[in-house]
Amino acid sequence: MTNLAGNCARLAKAGLAACLVAGLAGCAALMPVDAPKSEVSAFSAVAAGDTMPPGWHPRPLSRFKINTRYRLVNDASGVTVIEARAEQSASALGKSLNIDPHAKPWIHWRWQVPQLIADADNHHRHLEDSPVRVIVTFDGDMNKLDVEERAIAARAKALTGQPMPYATLMYIWENKAAANTVIESAHTSRIKMIVVESGGARNGTWLDYERNVTRDFENAFGEKPGRIRSLGIMTDTDNTGASTLAYYGDIRFTARPLHAENQR
Repeated sequence: MTNLAGNCARLAKAGLAACLVAGLAGCAALMPVDAPKSEVSAFSAVAAGDTMPPGWHPRPLSRFKINTRYRLVNDASGVTVIEARAEQSASALGKSLNIDPHAKPWIHWRWQVPQLIADADNHHRHLEDSPVRVIVTFDGDMNKLDVEERAIAARAKALTGQPMPYATLMYIWENKAAANTVIESAHTSRIKMIVVESGGARNGTWLDYERNVTRDFENAFGEKPGRIRSLGIMTDTDNTGASTLAYYGDIRFTARPLHAENQR
């Protein structure tokens, strides 16, 4: 019985580790691996193919997961964009940054999703997939976190080899949750997902967004953000086991909004 109990404990621990890697590795993988920059290299500035713009690198989540395929293609108007193809897979494409979100609080991007992932639901750990994610990680004082969150961060670093960000915002497309819903990760309170598009009414259309990351951070975490440490995109279907296709256009940060309705 002692051996059986020990084996069960080890299996439970292994299961916890697998869940931790699955849920947190994406954010850890986006932490800086090269000299951080204050500007985001544009996808549209390079030719279609497999060579990414300067500073953009594939970021695998785990050796146990299939990687999502990212490549540069031309859209219908001839502009270079990222095509993301996920088949029961999950990995990110990321870039190290060093940006003051108070000086450049506005993030702008565009994406296109031909079809949603039928069973995806980011409220549930085992269905936590999205056809598109724009991920922003932030610096901060890890000592401010409670004991449980510091322990999660330590385990994530031990399992992935990368430090966890202090906090992470993910902008996602959800099947049902209403726009502006904030969904807390099932794995840690330090990852908050903000729904910016819901349902399939606008599938197949290029959609433009701009968000105030400082405002979104304060709303999600109840404090002011530290410096932006990295930016990433991720298309993932590892939990639902589905296949999906998505496209991302250029992403950038600015001091002011581009659209009049956001000037307030």
